[in-house]
Amino acid sequence: QVQLVESGGALVQAGGSLRLSCAASRSLFSIMRMGWYRQAPGKQRELVAVITSGGNTNYADSVKGRFTISRDIAKNTVYLQMNSLKPEDTAVYYCNARLVENSAFNEYWGQGTQVTVSS
Repeated sequence: QVQLVESGGALVQAGGSLRLSCAASRSLFSIMRMGWYRQAPGKQRELVAVITSGGNTNYADSVKGRFTISRDIAKNTVYLQMNSLKPEDTAVYYCNARLVENSAFNEYWGQGTQVTVSS
């Protein structure tokens, strides 16, 4: 099991930047994959960025070149640096963790943090 706590969401103007944080209750090395997802009202939750325990990353096409996922192993924390924000980035952003437990994948979610980008 793992507890995830997101923070950093805010109201920001288009073109601005935010850094979201996800603090995990256990070592990131024990988590197969950490990810950031987002969900806007009336839309499906979508994957934004992922980072594996080995440090490999991947991004949704819509955020490539603008967002960066990173981690601080000592702090058990994953970050999402969001630059050049657009109104369409407005959503609740959720931290996700995928763990292997009892030879099966388990998913855990944070509470979400609101990001609103004004034009």
